[in-house]
Amino acid sequence: MNYGAIFIGAHTGEFLEEKLAPYINKKNILIEPVFYNFEQLKKKFTSFKNTQFLDCAISNIDEVRSFYYIKQDSISKLGKHWASAIGSFSKDHILSHKTKRFQVSNEDIEANKVESLSFKTFQKKFDIEAIDFLHIDAEGAEFDIMHNIDYESIDIKKIFFEKKHFDGPFSTGEKLNIIKKILIKNNYFLSDIDNENILAEKK
Repeated sequence: MNYGAIFIGAHTGEFLEEKLAPYINKKNILIEPVFYNFEQLKKKFTSFKNTQFLDCAISNIDEVRSFYYIKQDSISKLGKHWASAIGSFSKDHILSHKTKRFQVSNEDIEANKVESLSFKTFQKKFDIEAIDFLHIDAEGAEFDIMHNIDYESIDIKKIFFEKKHFDGPFSTGEKLNIIKKILIKNNYFLSDIDNENILAEKK
């Protein structure tokens, strides 16, 4: 089955409208594990009749895992709108965002058990043969996701992914290099969109 857009880490959808619009008449999947983001996401794109919403996580293994995120009540206190987007399997990843202007602490973090699917299981479950646009913003889980993709069994035309946490919080290194080599080997051209994101396009 061919899909238009798949967003892993769709958040509330606040910044996805322009990216999702070209695929409104195709099958799409929006994935977001943080419950309060997920509810906003569904409301925002309720008119997209061909779009499915999944409140799970994608990684490299199939299991139910603890997923950490900023408490909804702490977002306004912390004073940063992007606080709700910091969800991770690692509590330390969230705490690593602490700065003088963002005083996040253990008291601001909670966890829920969420279903985690490996990308291969996700692909099989939804019979995914091709994707026009795959968007990955997973707060450090990008390597696990992308290293689990069988690029020969699926035709992905464009992959937009966050790079800044590939080798740990605010760190890039060998893991990012591994994925770049895999993408190039599979006939992708890589472009740095900005300091945080890369676009891989099939040649």
